[in-house]
Amino acid sequence: MLDPEGSVEHQPSPSFPKLLLIPLAMLLAIAALLLLAFSATRQKEPDFYTFKVVNIRGKLVSLEKYRGSVSLVVNVASECGYTDSHYKALQQLQRDLGPYHFNVLAFPCNQFGQQEPDTNREIESFARKTYGASFPMFSKIAVSGAGAIPAFKYLIDSTGEEPTWNFWKYLVDTNGKVVKAWDSTVSVEEIRPHVTELVRKIILKKKDEL
Repeated sequence: MLDPEGSVEHQPSPSFPKLLLIPLAMLLAIAALLLLAFSATRQKEPDFYTFKVVNIRGKLVSLEKYRGSVSLVVNVASECGYTDSHYKALQQLQRDLGPYHFNVLAFPCNQFGQQEPDTNREIESFARKTYGASFPMFSKIAVSGAGAIPAFKYLIDSTGEEPTWNFWKYLVDTNGKVVKAWDSTVSVEEIRPHVTELVRKIILKKKDEL
């Protein structure tokens, strides 16, 4: 007979799969975090509306507020030969199509011929009083060369078109992607059909969603 005191008490040995549960859970958690990080990186891929700029009154604003609408981005000047015709046409476009589906986004610039020499306050006063400009205006900036603000660098990189004079125009869609660029010699009336077509798509999409 076996001595009861010498007998070995058999206890169930730990299950091998159970030992793996903790490291497996950790691996799954890490994988989930990596997937989230990858998704966030893709979502943060820059577009025009991801940038922040300073408005003409000195306040930092996010262009994100214009996502979902069409934008015509223009580097404006107050003393250029194109000033009168462009300001009038831009304001008419804003009046006809904006502000819910479309906006002219005006960026004063003094890089070309020093034709925007005044202060932001004077520039805004000129545009509002002379042309009744109701579209958003931003602080005077550089739009080309090394000093160009990131938002304009994005426009340039997206199109391969860098402003060489006042009143270059970049058409940006609802997702912040640049559709096309035009130089100073192309009138606003010539590009109106392109703008109108994008705005029409927004309106039709909203009707379909009703």
